[in-house]
Amino acid sequence: MEQLKLKSLFCFPLYACSKEVVRLYRPHLERLGLTYTQYIVMVVFWERGICNVKELGEQLFLDSGTLTPVLKNLEAKGFVRRFRSEEDERVLFVELTEKGQQLKEEGIYQITGEMLERLQSEFWAGCCNDAGTAVAIGQVWKEHNYLCDTHTGVAWNVAQQYKAATGSQ
Repeated sequence: MEQLKLKSLFCFPLYACSKEVVRLYRPHLERLGLTYTQYIVMVVFWERGICNVKELGEQLFLDSGTLTPVLKNLEAKGFVRRFRSEEDERVLFVELTEKGQQLKEEGIYQITGEMLERLQSEFWAGCCNDAGTAVAIGQVWKEHNYLCDTHTGVAWNVAQQYKAATGSQ
């Protein structure tokens, strides 16, 4: 069956590209003492300050089984504080601590020209801005009935650029 071969899976090149981009973040994340998942959680808190775990999971497309250990680890590092809602004990909120807020300046990260060159030397890569990512997510939904995350949207957009540039299928 052709569809069971790795090369025929639509998701595999996206997965590989996403892993490569995360690998490029690693030196920055090591300086912060964070994993990639911890970093994206912190980015949400830097944007919002406080949110409940359910909202956080929905925004990041992560389930509670993934989020719970991440949040416990961030709390142990002193970056966030978890607490129950006074109105409904089932709702768990998380907020930044002062230490977590201070990490924000160090957490700012930009893809540099050097990083793009590294990506392009290892495999063909293009770029995708926020508007292109939104369009890509819509296209993946339309064509595959799959709601992808932003990283997959970027990867899909880059894959489409590659196909257009190379005439590849």
